[in-house]
Amino acid sequence: MKATEQTIQQINRALRKTAEKFPSSVEASMMTDIHLRVSQESGELKSFDDDDNELMRCVVEQWIDNKDDDFYEDVASAIKSCIESQKDLLDGLSILKPYSFVLEDDDQEPIQELYVVDDDIAIIDPLSMDTFGNDLDEFLDKLLKS
Repeated sequence: MKATEQTIQQINRALRKTAEKFPSSVEASMMTDIHLRVSQESGELKSFDDDDNELMRCVVEQWIDNKDDDFYEDVASAIKSCIESQKDLLDGLSILKPYSFVLEDDDQEPIQELYVVDDDIAIIDPLSMDTFGNDLDEFLDKLLKS
C-alpha cells in the first residue's frame, strides 16, 4: 500500500498537532516518549505520552478496514517519511532527551521505534543502527590490518 497524498497530509497534520503539545518555547521538564497508535480496523491514528494521555487523534481514510499483511510496515514507512520531512519541528519538542516516537498496534503492543532524538543525534530508523555497527566493525578491521 503506497500512501496517498491525502494520507501524507493527514499524518503531517497529526505530527504537528502532537508537537503543539510540547512547544519549543517551553523549557523541557517532562520525560516521555510519543506513542503513535494505529488501528487497522478504524483507520485511527492517535498519539499518547508515557502516561497514556491522549495527545491527538485523527482518522486516516486509506487505513480504514485495510487488510494488507504488510499494513504496519507500510504505515511505519509513511510515518517515517513524514517525520523526516518535519525533523526540525520534532527535534525541538519540550521533552527531556532522549525521546522517541514508537509505533503501536490497537493492543498497545510496540511494533517499531520510528525515530529517536537525543542531544546530538537523531535516528530516523533505529534498526539501521545494527547494520551500521557491523559496517563500522568491518571498516576498523580493514584499517587495522593495513
